[in-house]
Amino acid sequence: EEASLPDLDLLHDPEDELLCTNLMDLVQATLGRAPLGTKRCSRLLMPAQLLAQVKTELLRLACSEPCGLRGALLDLCVEHGKACHDVGHIAVDPTVVPTFQLTLVLRLDSRLWPKIQGLFTSGPAFTPLKLSTGFRVIKKKLYSSEQLLIEEC
Repeated sequence: EEASLPDLDLLHDPEDELLCTNLMDLVQATLGRAPLGTKRCSRLLMPAQLLAQVKTELLRLACSEPCGLRGALLDLCVEHGKACHDVGHIAVDPTVVPTFQLTLVLRLDSRLWPKIQGLFTSGPAFTPLKLSTGFRVIKKKLYSSEQLLIEEC
């Protein structure tokens, strides 16, 4: 059965929308100082399309939770090849007991530029690395024994 537009409006929480915008700013700041174990300093950049997709997905996953997005713990990971680097942990609202955990797995852009940029010895010591628009979100409810929910985008 399809939900009508007014029904979908009932699920929209303006507070979660603002909270998610602030969360995405925090995610970008965390990625900007993420240690990836490389010799050169790197800054991970989220393309605008990825930012919008992640925000939409996090809001969708939070709408069925008792505290909405405020009850989320967010783990940030960056996948590069077969390695997955843990880059940060964020309690969306530290004053709320978490009800669910989201693991956001982002991927480095696998196009040619990230592969060859390490060949240049001269240049800035601070190298920006762009993330791919593909990502995965793993949702785990902390108050239930339900199975994990894995969303691949």
